[in-house]
Amino acid sequence: MTETVLYALDKAVATVTLNRPDAVNSFNDDLRRDLHGALQKAAADKTVRVVVLTGSGRCFSAGADLKAGFTTGAQSEAALKERYKPSLLLIAEMDKPVICAIHGFAAGIGLSYALAADLSVMGESAYLLSPFSNIGLIPDGGQTWMLPRDLGYRRAYQMAIENERVSAEKCLALGLTNKVVADERVLAQAQTWAAGLAERAPLALGRTKQAMRKSSTMTFAETIDVEAELQSGCVDSVDSSEGVAAFLEKRRPEFRGK
Repeated sequence: MTETVLYALDKAVATVTLNRPDAVNSFNDDLRRDLHGALQKAAADKTVRVVVLTGSGRCFSAGADLKAGFTTGAQSEAALKERYKPSLLLIAEMDKPVICAIHGFAAGIGLSYALAADLSVMGESAYLLSPFSNIGLIPDGGQTWMLPRDLGYRRAYQMAIENERVSAEKCLALGLTNKVVADERVLAQAQTWAAGLAERAPLALGRTKQAMRKSSTMTFAETIDVEAELQSGCVDSVDSSEGVAAFLEKRRPEFRGK
């Protein structure tokens, strides 16, 4: 049986690959379970500093596998809460950057995983699609939270209800992706970027992510307090001492994540 998710480790970068290419990496029970396991493995491995999430075959993911769909609304509700939510939260909450490498397209719940990542790289012919209204459904997997925050309400609502295919070029202009590269360079670019980030201070990257993720649900005053608490741990860290010493000595710092 083909593994539905591949896991590869290259120094401090873990690459997690959705691997149902014949089904355009659509999500069934096996893929949901195996992706969660792979993300748990990357999150728990202290040698991993950056995670790259991608898909095999011709696209990142077409979304949920409609051939293995749910017969009742109750089944759908349970799946979203119990099977999708944990892995989406892992991406958002693990204390290391997650880069999504998007080729072909990311649609449906696949789009949710792409948006949940901290950073993304898209191929020049790739696009994002929220197709739910075409089959009488609403965006899920956190899309109704993420899209308005990324685009503003009106633009997000239009994208969702009109099922617009948003091109890579347009995604870059709208802030839905960080980089657009040649199609054949997507994964390589994401992994190169990840390797560069892995050389930076892990505590700084993780705590910056934590502060920014929390800020959308906090007041300005609350955010300053959270920053102060997180900064306290950074100031007392070995990495901060190393960073200051390297700056003064005009050399490259060697961060240890401590």
